[in-house]
Formats: sequence, structure tokens, C-alpha cells
Amino acid sequence: MPVARGPQISAKNAIIVGIAGVVTALLLGAGVIWLATSGGNVTVQIGDTDFDAGSSQRMSEEIADNGPLLFSDVGGGRRDIILQHLGDDASSGWFAFEARPTDQPRGCFYQWDPATQTFDLTGADSSIVCSDITVDATGEGAGQFPVTIDDGGSVRVDINFTTEDGQ
Repeated sequence: MPVARGPQISAKNAIIVGIAGVVTALLLGAGVIWLATSGGNVTVQIGDTDFDAGSSQRMSEEIADNGPLLFSDVGGGRRDIILQHLGDDASSGWFAFEARPTDQPRGCFYQWDPATQTFDLTGADSSIVCSDITVDATGEGAGQFPVTIDDGGSVRVDINFTTEDGQ
């Protein structure tokens, strides 16, 4: 049995399809370039802008019983913070500050001394050498982070806050 011939494409049709494809590709490329250059500044923000430390009442009781809380930045390791509460009112008296100076090794962090009511910079073990730095109960002298209490009573720390000098 003879085999039937398939559809025939003329040279004229092939040229028209080829030119249409090239024009379409050029138009799409021009559109992409226009979109890429016509926009304003793009800000990429991944993750939360603040840290929810939990209930202000519960956190203030925890700090009163066991001392200030250390929160480790498990993501980048650059924003370890200490959360401190002073006073009897759970809706005020909150302080958050860097758990270690940025120029110190990761194993150095402020440790609460209840006898002196201060934080002393210490190493996680004896092999880590830290500077001799002490800050008061509010973390004065360490990089501070703004703390607010939201409408639900949660302690919120602005972990992306930077001062005017970039620290």
C-alpha cells in the first residue's frame, strides 16, 4: 500500500512564520527591557520587621523569676538580643539590646549579674577571649532596639532598627 504524503510547506509560508517569530521575540525582549528600566526603587523584604517575644505579662514574670532573656538570632547570628523588663507594670519598662558588641566574637555575650544589677561581657567557654565591658540593667551602651506592646499585649522588638550612625 502506498504511503500518503504529509502537508506541504511552501518556502513563502516558512519565511512568513520565521519573520513572525523574530518580530514576536523582538517585541517581547523590548517589553522586558522597558519593564526592567521603567520601575522605581525596589525594596525586597524577607521575613518579619519585628520580633514577637510573647505575652508581656508572661515575659515580665519570667524575667522577674529568672533574669533577662537571651534570644539568639538563628538566621544570621548578627542580631542576638537580650530582653529586659524593669518595674512592676508589664506594659512598660521594656528594654531590648544587642547581646554582644558587633566587634566581639560570636561566643561573647552579656551575662546578667543579679548582685550588681549589671551585664558583664563573658565568653561561652574559657577559650573565648572577650573585652572587659559592663552595661547597666537597661543595656545603656549596647545597641538598643525599640520595644512596644501591641494591642494584644505582646512584646514586639524592632529587630531591623538601625541608628543614624548605621549601628
